[in-house]
Amino acid sequence: MIKVMLVDDHDLVRTGLKRLINDVDGFQVVAEAASGEEAIHEAKERVIKNKSIDIILMDINMPGIGGLEATKKLLQINPEFRIIGVTMHDDDIFPQRLLKAGAVGYLTKGSDINEMIHAMREVMGGRRYICPDIAQQMALTQMPEFEVSPFESLSERELQVMIMLMDGQKISAISDKLSLSPKTISTYRHRLYTKLGVHNDMELARIALQHGFIDKHGTH
Repeated sequence: MIKVMLVDDHDLVRTGLKRLINDVDGFQVVAEAASGEEAIHEAKERVIKNKSIDIILMDINMPGIGGLEATKKLLQINPEFRIIGVTMHDDDIFPQRLLKAGAVGYLTKGSDINEMIHAMREVMGGRRYICPDIAQQMALTQMPEFEVSPFESLSERELQVMIMLMDGQKISAISDKLSLSPKTISTYRHRLYTKLGVHNDMELARIALQHGFIDKHGTH
């Protein structure tokens, strides 16, 4: 039995995926989490109790520490976790970073259940799986004439702080969640402002919208 943990901040998404995955022979959803922080806590608890998790389907864009940081911390808990990133957009800026962090797959939320099951079987067989749309986008970004996203210039920490700012989180809240001082968070914010050529969060949101990082409803 392949044991799966679902990490997504939308309860309806987790409920739907759980039902679909549990209907497939040989798969069972054994844990759920609504944030990266919750996923880390759940994984630690299961390791302590010697309850295994084979695959983690990780929503990348979530409030809090987000999927990228959660992936790193989960693999520190157990390097054997097979983490598949799940994103809303096929032109997301995270694939290369997530795979470098140790994830073994990447899907879009537009993938159907058959592709998701295929991806999970592939990674259980020791292979990587990247859905075709994202694989194509990754290949295109290697071409000289391809317009590089301005967010590519951000460090992982700057990107993380930007995501949390886009979620409306205050400096103090970001400081608490990342265990860094408010001054340090402010420094990261200043650096990302400088790199992106913006002066405040409103301008940051505007450029994020222009480049498809967030949609018109403010979600990313």
